Amino acid sequence: MIEDIRAIVAEEFGQVNDLIVNQLRSDVDMVESVGHYIVAAGGKRLRPLLALLAAKALGGVGEAHIKFAAVIEFIHTATLLHDDVVDISSLRRGRPTANEAFGNAPSVLVGDFMYTRAFQLMVQLGDLTLLHHMANTTNIIAEGEVLQLVRAGDATINESQYREVIERKTAILFAAACRGAAILCGATEQQQALHDYGLHLGIAFQMIDDVLDYTGNPAETGKNIGDDLNEGKTTLPLIHVLNTGSKSDRELVFEALQNKSSERLVDVIAAVARCKGTEYTTEQALHHRHMAKAALMDLSDSKAKTALADLADLAVSRHH
Repeated sequence: MIEDIRAIVAEEFGQVNDLIVNQLRSDVDMVESVGHYIVAAGGKRLRPLLALLAAKALGGVGEAHIKFAAVIEFIHTATLLHDDVVDISSLRRGRPTANEAFGNAPSVLVGDFMYTRAFQLMVQLGDLTLLHHMANTTNIIAEGEVLQLVRAGDATINESQYREVIERKTAILFAAACRGAAILCGATEQQQALHDYGLHLGIAFQMIDDVLDYTGNPAETGKNIGDDLNEGKTTLPLIHVLNTGSKSDRELVFEALQNKSSERLVDVIAAVARCKGTEYTTEQALHHRHMAKAALMDLSDSKAKTALADLADLAVSRHH
């Protein structure tokens, strides 16, 4: 399915990958080593794909969009490098994280290199509106990271506070990829619609990620079950238990979050299942998928527009 979507911008996608590899060049060996390690880990390259599809849906992918798609991937990669250090993660996409392989300091510093390389590329584009948009976006992501850190182990977080974190941390970059493509196309009228599409897609995507943390197969998800619990992340499946569960289920989840411990993971998973926490979270994700697809209504029909709608379906079907 993702291969079919990618096929629509296959040539451009290849150019983005080439540019990313090219822009990792540095006369400091450690930068290249860590950079290539994390880029080679692949992943779906979902965010640059969004930028390319949005551009195609608005008329076509130019050289500026290729650079912009690389910018989006560099910013995303920088956040991953920093995230894994903060979360003390050891596994991502089924292999050791960069901090596990190279140490924390190189991961943080190469993350900084990725951020600054992204802005060097953006300056080359010479579009002040885009630069302004991406500077704000990157700042919001950084705030989201801090917000998540501050709230780790806090079992009193409600749904709107949870959504605030995932909007800032995850969804805002999806939105920026789509809006940025519209800015570069000069498509003023479609900017907001594409921003809304990306934002709702990102929220749905993250909600399903949070479901997979309790129901996923590590061989497929590439991360360990219960990682979120160890980091004290109060995600929606757990919030639902805290809101609707029995006294003992609520106390169990409350303690596990406060202690940032997956020691009683089996019991927590059972509590989430009893309270239908993953079903509830999936329902919310489906609502955001619907909102994402509704935002595409004003775009002219094209293969790229259909692919954007298909991506929204794909984002929520990963748990089947």
